[in-house]
Amino acid sequence: MGSVSLKLGDGTARFNRSTLCSSAVNILMLFSVLATNLFALYAFTYSPKHHTITPFHHKNITLISQHVSLIIKQIDSSQKKLARIENQLLGYQTLNVSRPNLANELKLFLQHHQLPLGKDSRTGITEMVASVGHSCEKSAGLLSQYMTYKVSGPCPDDWSLAQKLILRGCEPLPTRRCFAKTVSKVGLSTWSGLGCKNINCLNKKPNGFAFDRQKYVKATSKNDFLIDDVLAMGNNGIRIGFDIGTGSKTGTFAALMAEKNVTIITNTLNVDAPDSDFIAARGVFPLFLSLDHRFPFYDNVFDLVHVTSGLDVGTKPEKLEFLMFDADRILRIGGLFWLDNIHCGDDEKKRTLTRLIEKFGYKKLKWVVGQKMDGAVGSGKHEVYLSAVLQKPVRI
Repeated sequence: MGSVSLKLGDGTARFNRSTLCSSAVNILMLFSVLATNLFALYAFTYSPKHHTITPFHHKNITLISQHVSLIIKQIDSSQKKLARIENQLLGYQTLNVSRPNLANELKLFLQHHQLPLGKDSRTGITEMVASVGHSCEKSAGLLSQYMTYKVSGPCPDDWSLAQKLILRGCEPLPTRRCFAKTVSKVGLSTWSGLGCKNINCLNKKPNGFAFDRQKYVKATSKNDFLIDDVLAMGNNGIRIGFDIGTGSKTGTFAALMAEKNVTIITNTLNVDAPDSDFIAARGVFPLFLSLDHRFPFYDNVFDLVHVTSGLDVGTKPEKLEFLMFDADRILRIGGLFWLDNIHCGDDEKKRTLTRLIEKFGYKKLKWVVGQKMDGAVGSGKHEVYLSAVLQKPVRI
């Protein structure tokens, strides 16, 4: 049998087989405990042949008592050492719940839970550990504030605090024992935590916040691909997809795909607007998480992965690779990877992104590089954009 480690660092449980060394240490410690217990039993049950109480006899009794006390201390020390070794072998770490001013709800959530039927014979698991992001340790004050509320009462209106924690790497967040604020979806006229309080305010901003239904129906440049054309490349095998990035803040892409009987899950964060509320109001599925989070989906489940501004080629190449590999992981063999107007800035950054994409061996069904003026960039010059539809290959 192997021991099991539950590592909290990335919010997931991992099971590792014990090494020969760790097994030997366990056996040695077990033998030590058994030996000390047997010696203690012998000391308590030993009866001398002569019952005459002599000073020497008293001395022996005192000596035995001292030995017994020493044995008890050794047993206690051995048990503590075994507990430390077990924790090391399990390998999990958690937030320091002994620090002052930590919310009681957070302490309760982080408690380890023993399995109701004891140790699992197949995996060796004895307890489950609460799943929170490793960076929560650095934001313990904010996390404690997030977990301060009235149990069974209404949750604080603190989505902005939750998003701040997520963007600091404190993801996944702990669950809470409170009721989320009920917000009417009709009209979506007001919301909290943002500078603008209504749609009219947002539409006055430079880029607006319009429900652009024409983007994927009518092309305005050679970089704009139409939904019907892309679905045809999938040979009518596109049923479910994942939309990554902030290019469809109002869920227009998912809403249009729903009209084609394709279910799209949209990754969201509320940037200057309540994106999640708007997307849900249209009857499509928002997923509130950052792009630094491992996508919470099983391998090879999506027929389509649609990426807009989520691929920032200005970041470190390794950072972009992590995102690309995880997007590739959730895309099935033969599925389509749609790069939709990815901003490359210049030709050098375009080549960097191209080299990365070519590592995956995708079949290029459509590949367009173009230039256009983008007011959002603010440079006043033409910027390079890449649009492509790629097909995931069979890998051996």
